[in-house]
Amino acid sequence: MIKTPASLLLMAAALAVPSLAMSDTLELPTDATLDVQVIDTLTLSAQEPARDDLVIHPVAGGSASHTLPEYCVLVGNARLDGERIRLTTEALTCIETDGSESEIYSGELSAAAYGADGDFGIPACQDGECRLTPQQTFQLRLASDLSIEQQANPAAEINAQRRRGEGAAAPTPAETPTPAETPAPGDD
Repeated sequence: MIKTPASLLLMAAALAVPSLAMSDTLELPTDATLDVQVIDTLTLSAQEPARDDLVIHPVAGGSASHTLPEYCVLVGNARLDGERIRLTTEALTCIETDGSESEIYSGELSAAAYGADGDFGIPACQDGECRLTPQQTFQLRLASDLSIEQQANPAAEINAQRRRGEGAAAPTPAETPTPAETPAPGDD
């Protein structure tokens, strides 16, 4: 098969970006770092030392080694450990868009938050209360390789059919009798 120059340029551009979905798979190596923020303020204390199902999203522009697609959410757990918040993740869902096309990736993610000092956990405690706000960026480090296959996107297929002119844009509702024509229960 002969490759056109345009396809070679696209391949080179895809290889230059280390974290974008390539070959229908979202891939990141072990020890990759990601800049992230919590969606809602996280507050931990002796009275509430843990929170499960914490929602986190990636942010761009930091010093992380990799990025995720713009539209991602990560789910994790946070535990108070002395003067640090030990935060780990368990799952992510990402939607990568390119014009009107979109790709969906959803699966398990094993990563943990590390402080700027390189130690496990985020030093975010003061006077017995530990807090992360949506404005604070921190880094997650992957504990293992991430490789998530692209999932089926039924909406994309429906949109593709519409663009090709296949099928009706909106199904025609079935004809229903008016209330006056509907027989009453027991009438035959």
